[in-house]
Amino acid sequence: MLFEGLTTPSPDPILGMAARFNADPAPDKVDMGIGVYMDDHGRAPVLESVKQAEAKLLKDQSSKAYLSSAGHETYNHHIRALLLGTDHPAIDRARTIQTPGGTGALRVAADFLQALKGACRVWIPDPTWANHRGLFAGAGHSVSTYRYLDAETGGVAFEAMMADLAPLGPGDVVILHGCCQNPTGADLTPAQWAEVGELLRARGAVPLIDIAYQGFGQGLDEDAAGLRLLADTQPEMLIASSCSKNFALYRERVGALTLVSQSAESADKALGHLLPVVRANYSMPPDHGAAVVAQILGDPDLRALWIAELTQMRERLIGVRAALAGAMNQTGGRDYGFIARNRGMFVQLDLSPAQVDYLREHEHIHLSRSGRMNVAGLNRGNVARVGAAVGRLLRGAAHG
Repeated sequence: MLFEGLTTPSPDPILGMAARFNADPAPDKVDMGIGVYMDDHGRAPVLESVKQAEAKLLKDQSSKAYLSSAGHETYNHHIRALLLGTDHPAIDRARTIQTPGGTGALRVAADFLQALKGACRVWIPDPTWANHRGLFAGAGHSVSTYRYLDAETGGVAFEAMMADLAPLGPGDVVILHGCCQNPTGADLTPAQWAEVGELLRARGAVPLIDIAYQGFGQGLDEDAAGLRLLADTQPEMLIASSCSKNFALYRERVGALTLVSQSAESADKALGHLLPVVRANYSMPPDHGAAVVAQILGDPDLRALWIAELTQMRERLIGVRAALAGAMNQTGGRDYGFIARNRGMFVQLDLSPAQVDYLREHEHIHLSRSGRMNVAGLNRGNVARVGAAVGRLLRGAAHG
């Protein structure tokens, strides 16, 4: 029998977090768990640029016929330019396909590597997005980690990172966050990107850039600077990108996988091997979300509106990060300035699962049991209370 005798699996930690938050009756509860951008009123908004693009599609779209395993070609063109820049030297040796979200891009990349090379050694940061390990291990690759976070400074533990990556060998794959590192918010500097690039090239390793938050850090071009530097210096690389956050299209599952090869000819050949991997998996991606993004990026007025909305989201995150750091500095007994210096939606704190449970049960502050906080759940009405509560808890643990 196939299903008889199965044990009861552990609930998904993210879904479990959402269920606990929804069940909390406290009127002042704070959701800092699930990685979704929220506005100052605690809502995950639909962008006005998205609404206008959808209205245009509803009026003008003439068919729902199949496209291809590569997805929406106009979308692919715009995403490639968004990542690399329209005049980047690597643009002609890069090829992009649409995928079901950034997660889909990573899984397609994992299956693509398996089809081309068999099992690879894939290096992921510690800490990193929780799904990285499962996606690549599930595709048959071995997964190693390299140290990333310096808990004392809240920045990148760069010397430790480079020491851990010293054993890299030809064909190894190194996952790097393009910007707004999840869960730490700590990013590599341009000089550090260059040093990593030198190591990768010397060892014959392949970078895989996971960029899910372009525009949430410093700006669209600024957030892609490290990625573009590697595209300048590496013969080959893979880029998994997502429109979930910067277009607030979470449930539409809009992502892309971009490959950069040594030449346009080899890129075309690689694409020819990539498409059968997609065909044997989900055949082709859903169109609606990609069509929305293509409409926005291809219309100067909609693009300008989207950039203005993205700028507003980024500036809000920068503001609440600064306010959280200030509130924690008053009660936490140490300097939490790194929270303001880092970028994006996430802060990683040295909170134990028991401390996270305490915050949920006694302060009605909900966050991941790993200690990751989504600062988009903060606003002018709750940031002082949250900062004070978390700061007191950390100070008490340090002095306990």
